Amino acid sequence: EWLSHSLPYHFVTGRVDANIETRAINVISKLLSSPSSPSNQIVANCTLLACVMVGAQFDKKDVARIDKSSALPRLAESLLAQFQKALWTCDGGNIDRDSTGVARRAWNLLKVICRILELTQNYYCIPSIHTMRNLDVCRKIYSRARSSEQNHPWAMPDALRNALHFTFAAARVSRDPAQLWYTYSEFRWTGDSHSPEDFDWLVDYLDYIDCDDHETAYDILLLLGVMKVRCSPAKQHQFIEGLIACMNSDMPHKLRHAALRAAHSAQEEMASIDTIDDASLRDMVLTKFSPAILSAVRPQPGATSADDDPDCFFHHDRDLCYLELVFALARNPNWHPHLCGDSHIDRCISIIADCHFVLHAFYLAGILLRIAPDHTSVTSLNSITERQWWDVMRNAWFGVYHTTDDIHCFELLPVLVEGTKKYMQIASEWDLEGLIGSVSHVLQTLEGRDSEQGGGEGVAIAVKELRTVASDMLEKLIKSKEAISP
Repeated sequence: EWLSHSLPYHFVTGRVDANIETRAINVISKLLSSPSSPSNQIVANCTLLACVMVGAQFDKKDVARIDKSSALPRLAESLLAQFQKALWTCDGGNIDRDSTGVARRAWNLLKVICRILELTQNYYCIPSIHTMRNLDVCRKIYSRARSSEQNHPWAMPDALRNALHFTFAAARVSRDPAQLWYTYSEFRWTGDSHSPEDFDWLVDYLDYIDCDDHETAYDILLLLGVMKVRCSPAKQHQFIEGLIACMNSDMPHKLRHAALRAAHSAQEEMASIDTIDDASLRDMVLTKFSPAILSAVRPQPGATSADDDPDCFFHHDRDLCYLELVFALARNPNWHPHLCGDSHIDRCISIIADCHFVLHAFYLAGILLRIAPDHTSVTSLNSITERQWWDVMRNAWFGVYHTTDDIHCFELLPVLVEGTKKYMQIASEWDLEGLIGSVSHVLQTLEGRDSEQGGGEGVAIAVKELRTVASDMLEKLIKSKEAISP
């Protein structure tokens, strides 16, 4: 701890050599990697030390203060801003021409910078807006790793991994597998334009790494999934093959689930399978992608029923991602025989009892209603009871309100109306009251949407008709009960 306080003096006064730089990095690493959580004072000492190493702005009074914890918010913001700039000058690790030493220090600090940012993340509230530039650093490191330009080739994989982790940390995107389903696109872009070709190197990187390097594969898939970026058509075949391989049942759960998340981000391309010109790619997607999706969510040997087991039979967030993806595929009739033949319908039926959550039920209803009319001979579809159909229909309406802004969900409403009419004959008085309330809420949303955007009048009319039918049915039910009562 004393060294973390005294070392900044060496950098401020210019009394620095390679040994001092190495010692500073080792001190930061040792203090911040201890099993017990470091104190704010130690975190502040290490943050200031990193700041002076990369030339970040700081108050010189902070160097003399014994307890620097009050300066943490200012130091964390300054370190993130300056470290990025220093890293951009590293030219993918080509730091031999660095005259100031700042780029070299930033390069060496890659080993510990993510730990500093992790401990100070509450002090820099706004994620970095320079994700594309940070990724460009990663791309350059990857290019040098694949070439013969670097002097220390064995160090490049670690540097690339650390640079990727820094990109996540700067954007405040968690790498924790437990947070995978809750991590939405925090990446913020500057005005710099970017094209699908800018991300092709990530697909190449996924193919380049060793097949058992699951940690790096996880990082790549997390990037592609959370960023919702697209690779170029030239890399699409390679990308999908990589997804399929990572969703294999013998892969660790976090890798299978990261691949499922990335596949979910690419669901529109997968759903539009008939627009793919490459016949071999189209055939590969239809025959291999569908069973791979199921492998990603199917319970594995040794899985428990505990909610916190990522491989449990039903996982709220994992299965919502799965249902949204299958829902998208089910829009295209070309996918129907594969979804049936690869046991997705069996999977959907098996989780009906668990899908009382509003969005789960909506997507489940969409899948079954779209596929059932064309596949009446499928045994599993015929096994769905009236009660199960009705449970799915009534629960689906609770989720409609959350989906009307999605055009594909909006297009399902007339089908959902007809399905609900068909299976509502066994509804109880309580069921009908809940349905009428949900439908009325949806109708109010649709009418507001029509007044603002226009269009959709036919959908609103169909929904209004369902409310009338449900209201009439409820009225008859109440009257029949009154007639029976003494």
